Amino acid sequence: MAEGEKSSYGLDLSKEWLEAADSRAALLCYLKDQVPQIFCQKKESSPQEEEELVQRRLFYPLECFLFGEDPQEGLEKLEQGNTSSQLCGRVFREGETVYSCRDCAIDPTCVLCMDCFQDSVHKTHRYKMHASSGGGFCDCGDIEAWKIGPCCSKHDPGAVAAMVTDECVLEPELCERAEQLFRVLLQYLTDFLMWEEQFDLPDELLPQVKDNAYYCVLYNDEHHSYDHVIYTLQRSVNCDQAEAQTHTALIDKEGRRAVKRGTLRSCQQAKDFIRVNMSHSENLILQPLRVEILHAAVMAHQTFALRLGSWFQKIIGYSVGLRQTFCQVALKPDRDQPCLISRLMLHDARMYKGARKIVHDLIFCSMLMETEFKKQFAIEFTKHYTQLQKDFIKDDHERSVSITALSVQIFTVPTLARQLIEDGNVIKVVIDTIMELLREHLDDNNRFFFLGYNSEKFSRIQLIFHDLRYILISKPSTWTEELRREFLEGFKVFLGLLRCMQGMEEVKRQFGQHIAVEPEWEAGFSLQIQLRHIIAMFQDWCSSDDEILILTFKECHKFLMHCNNQPFHREANDYYMCKHILHVRPYKVSQEPVSIHLPISRLLAGLYVLLCRTGVIEHLDHPERYDFTQLAEHPLRCVVLAAQVSAEMWRRNGLSLVSQVYYYQDVKCREEMYDKDVLMLQIAASTMDPNHFLMLILLRFELFDYFNGSCSSKDQDELLHWNRLTEEMLYLLIVIVGERYVPGISHVTKEDVTMREVIHLLCIEPMAHSSLVKGLPENENHETGLETVISKVATFKKPGVSGHGLYELKKERLVEFNPFFYHYSRSQHSKAEESQRKRRSQEGNDKALCPPLPPAFCPAFANIVRLLCCDIVVHVLRRVLQRVAEDRTSHWTEAMIQRALHLIGQALLEEKTQLEDNSVEEVTFDFSLKARRVGSEHGKSVFLLLSKIKSLPSLEAQKDMAKWLLQMFEIVKCLREKSSPTASMSVETTKPEESVQDKEKAERKRKAEAAKLHRQKIMAQMSAMQKNFIESNKMLYDNMPDSVTQGGEPVTPDESCAMEQREMCVAIGPQRGSTPLKRDVLTCILCQEEQEVMAQGPAMVLTACVQRSTVLTQCRGKIPTHRADGPGASYPLFMPPELAVGTHTGSCGHVMHATCWQKYFEAVQNTTRNRLHAEVIIDLENGEYLCPLCKSLCNTVVPLIPLEPLMFNYENAEIIGQHLTMPRWIQILSARIRGLKSVTQDNDSSADGEMGLCGQGQPDFRSILSYGVQEPRKFSASISEMLVVCATIVHRVGLQTAPNELCPRVPLMAWNTCAFTIQAIENILDEEDKSLFGSLQNRQLAGLKAIVQFSASQRLKSSQTVIQRHFTDMLGVLLPTMSRKNTPSLLEVDFFHLLVGLVLSIPALYQEEAVDLQPSAVSSAYNHLHILHLVTMAHVIQVLLTSTDFNPAAGGEEMEEARAAAELYSTVSQHTGRLLPDVSGSSVAERVRRGIAPFLRCAALFFNCLTGVSPPEELSSTSVTAQGQMEALCSYLALPSNVFQLFQEHRETVNPLLQRWCGSPAITKALKGKVQAVRYPRTKNRLIVLPDDYSALLNQASHFRCPKSTDDERKHPTLCLFCGAMLCSQSSCCFSQLDGEDVGACTAHAATCGAGVGMFLRIRECEIILMASKTRVSTYPAPYLDDYGETDPNLVRGNPLHLCPERYRKLNQLWQQHCILEEIARSLEVTNVMFAFEWQML
Repeated sequence: MAEGEKSSYGLDLSKEWLEAADSRAALLCYLKDQVPQIFCQKKESSPQEEEELVQRRLFYPLECFLFGEDPQEGLEKLEQGNTSSQLCGRVFREGETVYSCRDCAIDPTCVLCMDCFQDSVHKTHRYKMHASSGGGFCDCGDIEAWKIGPCCSKHDPGAVAAMVTDECVLEPELCERAEQLFRVLLQYLTDFLMWEEQFDLPDELLPQVKDNAYYCVLYNDEHHSYDHVIYTLQRSVNCDQAEAQTHTALIDKEGRRAVKRGTLRSCQQAKDFIRVNMSHSENLILQPLRVEILHAAVMAHQTFALRLGSWFQKIIGYSVGLRQTFCQVALKPDRDQPCLISRLMLHDARMYKGARKIVHDLIFCSMLMETEFKKQFAIEFTKHYTQLQKDFIKDDHERSVSITALSVQIFTVPTLARQLIEDGNVIKVVIDTIMELLREHLDDNNRFFFLGYNSEKFSRIQLIFHDLRYILISKPSTWTEELRREFLEGFKVFLGLLRCMQGMEEVKRQFGQHIAVEPEWEAGFSLQIQLRHIIAMFQDWCSSDDEILILTFKECHKFLMHCNNQPFHREANDYYMCKHILHVRPYKVSQEPVSIHLPISRLLAGLYVLLCRTGVIEHLDHPERYDFTQLAEHPLRCVVLAAQVSAEMWRRNGLSLVSQVYYYQDVKCREEMYDKDVLMLQIAASTMDPNHFLMLILLRFELFDYFNGSCSSKDQDELLHWNRLTEEMLYLLIVIVGERYVPGISHVTKEDVTMREVIHLLCIEPMAHSSLVKGLPENENHETGLETVISKVATFKKPGVSGHGLYELKKERLVEFNPFFYHYSRSQHSKAEESQRKRRSQEGNDKALCPPLPPAFCPAFANIVRLLCCDIVVHVLRRVLQRVAEDRTSHWTEAMIQRALHLIGQALLEEKTQLEDNSVEEVTFDFSLKARRVGSEHGKSVFLLLSKIKSLPSLEAQKDMAKWLLQMFEIVKCLREKSSPTASMSVETTKPEESVQDKEKAERKRKAEAAKLHRQKIMAQMSAMQKNFIESNKMLYDNMPDSVTQGGEPVTPDESCAMEQREMCVAIGPQRGSTPLKRDVLTCILCQEEQEVMAQGPAMVLTACVQRSTVLTQCRGKIPTHRADGPGASYPLFMPPELAVGTHTGSCGHVMHATCWQKYFEAVQNTTRNRLHAEVIIDLENGEYLCPLCKSLCNTVVPLIPLEPLMFNYENAEIIGQHLTMPRWIQILSARIRGLKSVTQDNDSSADGEMGLCGQGQPDFRSILSYGVQEPRKFSASISEMLVVCATIVHRVGLQTAPNELCPRVPLMAWNTCAFTIQAIENILDEEDKSLFGSLQNRQLAGLKAIVQFSASQRLKSSQTVIQRHFTDMLGVLLPTMSRKNTPSLLEVDFFHLLVGLVLSIPALYQEEAVDLQPSAVSSAYNHLHILHLVTMAHVIQVLLTSTDFNPAAGGEEMEEARAAAELYSTVSQHTGRLLPDVSGSSVAERVRRGIAPFLRCAALFFNCLTGVSPPEELSSTSVTAQGQMEALCSYLALPSNVFQLFQEHRETVNPLLQRWCGSPAITKALKGKVQAVRYPRTKNRLIVLPDDYSALLNQASHFRCPKSTDDERKHPTLCLFCGAMLCSQSSCCFSQLDGEDVGACTAHAATCGAGVGMFLRIRECEIILMASKTRVSTYPAPYLDDYGETDPNLVRGNPLHLCPERYRKLNQLWQQHCILEEIARSLEVTNVMFAFEWQML
């Protein structure tokens, strides 16, 4: 339909509808006709065709009706009067990265999308980033969500008025039409999204002829597995596996899928088949899949209803007025039914996933974007809250696709939350919902009992607590009477919930037999963990209003008094001790029930402290009626229970109780459990008589009779329990008296509390930031307050290339260390104590860990200190010390004494502080007086006992502490007597540490001087013996050179020596150095036997790993196939200059006997086959194994072949050199090749040209032998075998072919791996700016030498004819007259590979039929020289041909090298036909020098390993200039320092070659730009450049759209670090075939980018993926660190991340050094893999 026809058609239709008597009926009638014609047809149309039909025939007429004119014109008018919204409103998808500002957000749920965050002020603040779970939207523009900076620059910054609901600015007619259209269409959408199978179409939509066309629709659930559904579909609807997989994927994604279209009967059969197949499931507990049969017309209308949802979003996004109209329609209540949006909400759990998403998105972009309608929606949501939650509990979908997830958008808005409290008491609604859902778990005593609970249902119920937390997240600044009344009502309901927890899951000590079944405990603690922040927030709300605080305290006390958990069963008794009487009811924790759950008691303790802190306690009526002895009873029992569990008295109760006690004191729960129990005991201690309080403690610890002396026992178990309980009881006293860091208990702030926690964590050991955060309690905003205090107490040490940054405690903070810090676990206490003792010992101080000086108690709690000086505590301390003094070992422990001493220290510090702050008369604290007086008549006072035990050997560790206490006694005594300490006293008491330190220093000094004298004496004896030996053996020393005899001082050698030394540093040619005799005696790492490496001896082998590599490639992503008939057919004979894929052989450097290795390998094969997932670590079929010593991955061994010692005959070399010039050498080679008949027939015709080239007569066929031959080396059988093994592996891996030791390409691959390995090593050395020699690690050097010798020896194990043919083919590149038809040109060959191949294959020319021969040392020297000269010249031409950016010639005189360079360049230009202007000779020379430097460096490494000739010293130093290094290289390789001299020396030979080299058609193509040529020096490959800020990567990922997918589902953007490609990993949309198998995008990409090796950064997970093959993959830490030097996998902590260059450099080295495979193997070896991950789908 043409555009004009479409316009008139739509306008005419809209006019008809407007003029119709019943517009609704007219609209529906049109939809009845059109919708079934477009959707769900028998013949499915393409998505593009369907979209075009929908827009033209449905949406365009509807928009014409809405605007009353052409929609485009209507929109333009609308935009003129439209105001843009301040709210962003972007709806988050699952996995999308969101940001929260820790400085400015009202709560952690306030988040920004990536785009808004990048343009906001929060980017420079402390922010957190994390992956969204879906179901939220961006809060940009919401002024209630942010303290500052509510808007980004895009969303109308500063327009606060925009938050106020605008008046509807639509024209009345447009508004009327919109309301009319929206009502009809929203009703239509609601009806079809709520459609049930049994419904019939309404009359308005009933088709005139009802076809027998139905759909069998399968719905998603979260119970059945993918495989199960696929299997069922294959059997039920007769589809193949691929179609079944597609159906299943779409069912999971959209929530439903029509799996069959047909008649009603056929669909019914399919439905029955599906249900039958599902009922035969192995897991019979599973519910059957939901299957429905829907008429095609119904399916069509449902499909259109979904499209309508998206259309609504688009339309209401045009204007605020349209959005408000939509909200009015959606929220308008019907006569007898809820409003349309409520109906959709209530049906949410029955809707499938796709429909839910549409409804939720519609709510987001409409009601939640308008303040007034958001309130109305919140009221509707709250009204139906209970029913929605019940439906969610029954539903099996995740919360992210449930309507209940919208609670976070409502309840976190402070004004809205308070309005909902006032109008609908939302607190009561939420808690009532929880209680209704948990009612089934109440026992007869109305307490929770979770035995046999449904964990899935329970976890869903726990999510409701989040809503309560959202409501309370922001406490009110002002209170209204309505708010007070409703909050108090909600608080009472909350207390009702806590009452059901008070005393729940009580335990009773098991005697005799171990408990049969572990009781359920996790559910109770899960509730406690959910409530910990809610309880704290209720207290926070209460503290903000004095009236509320008093009322809630009274209510809490009233509820506690009505609790009947674990009552007393016996009447009160009188208990006597030290003339004190306590009247109390008995209760033994070890014999009667006790519960660890006491939330009301703990809440009451918290509220009491708030009363004291705010001063409101003065207004509390009748404070005397609060019996804190009674209130503290249950918390005390709980503390005693923990103590008895620690004393192992409850072992028969199993692990469940141990776990409960662990969590009771763990950081997750302790704030509202253990800490509050201690608080309640401190409250009781402050209000009770101290002696009575201590007697109560002793009674509940069941130690009363023990300390009263009225019981004794010889039972060791009972004694052990008493000792352990005494330890715990003393520890509790230390805690009650010493733990004052609670706001309200003393005058401290929350910052002080956090600081003290951090100090004690760092006293254990230096810690990472994340470890500190884990050790600190979080508040409701998930903040610990660490950042505000950490710089005050610790210094940060940055991490290296591994590990993480650590915080170390500042020395001045060590004095605050309390060894009995009440938040230490038992292991932490031991570690901290050991650490601090060790530190003090190293500093030369004594080992006394004195109690720190605590802050003073607030007045309300000041009486607590009286515990330290009451009669009972003195009595207890005397009893404890007396047991030690009597040395009755079974009656005391060192831990008990340590605690007793600490308690004495606390008492003395308190007394000292009071005496210093007040006059003696005012101080009533008299611990020191009682400690000296009580029991002194029998010599058993605390002071006297302390003096006695000081010298006990069994208490050596506490000796320093005892001394410190005695000194403190003296100090307190002096303060009481108002006398200053005497001089002797001050030395002994005030500086005890210094005296000990001086003694230890003096002792160390004495020992050091004695050791020094001993060393001097021995040296003198050795010197005398040495002189005596020289005198006795004078004859030996007479013939020694002066440099040795003159006291070891070096003597400058004369010039002749220098020249001789210089001549020795030449690797090839007539001046080559000799190869010294070197005996290598190595130890086998398996049998530990030593053996000399010999050619004729048993083989010693080196572990090695052969792998394909693209590290040096110049054509990333282009992997040649190397088929024999393909474009890469010249490989492996000729390596292309792009080095697309090489074969690298590396070694860990460990040596074994060949026989030992074979036995080890067989054993590995036998043992590994039965190991779980062993094939992931090592591939047995391909000969892989782990090095026995270092566990490096290996797949072959390289035999060690010793260098032949050689004394070079220089005279003979000089004589031969006069005859064997390069022209003559070429002639001789040509004659030899023709004589051996290695050249094909078509090349025979070139003989005349060859003779013309050389300019002399034809030499004899055997004249090559006249220049020196010798017998080839002989190898033992085992070495020969290992040569074959290694060569076969290299051939198989390098060519990815089947193993075939007879293949003619086997020697080629050996030479290629030698050349490529050398190039890779040279690349690393150059990259790291290291010297060519002397910088390699031993393992690299040993491996390199072994590989070169292996490659050199390979020709001996191959057919000589094959080697000769290879040599001839390779030589054809340099000598075009000998080349074949397909010989590559100069630009198509890597010349270092060619050099290695020619050097290692030329000895085959010396082979005779009857006798094995090889060239002599002199012949080899000349062969190497001429080959190197030829190859070097060819490479120079290669560099010139690929270079174009030379500087133009400048005036002035040029150096000789520059003139020669310019001349050569001119000659080359003439031969190639390039008419270029004159260029600067110096720039040509410089470019050539840089271009050939890598080649020369590789050649030097190669000849060094081949000949063993030492290199010049300049090549072992990095301080030598580039010019100096080039000269040294040329000298070592027998090249002139000016390489252009080669062309002048060999002018006659080179000129004809130059013409032929440059005349190649391939070169002509390259020069014309038709073929891309490699430039020299080659570009160095490095990992891509990553941004410093990780959020830039996240931003890149957020804008990533998969090219093969159209949906907006969560993707896993993954970045290739080799090439920078962004890939869609772990997604079926990007699956492809590789070797006949489905693989993910990363695996497929690695195959082309890295020859199977890959390094990827998963951006949203912030982790590196290392890949070596389809199944061999491991994770690795990303190189991004937060400000605390830590990585953050999966962005769990969410701190800002920045690139660490050192770690990224290490990753680059991992790649460049071919260690990825090794790293993966190590990672997999240490990782216990139970279920193998399908890495190939990555």
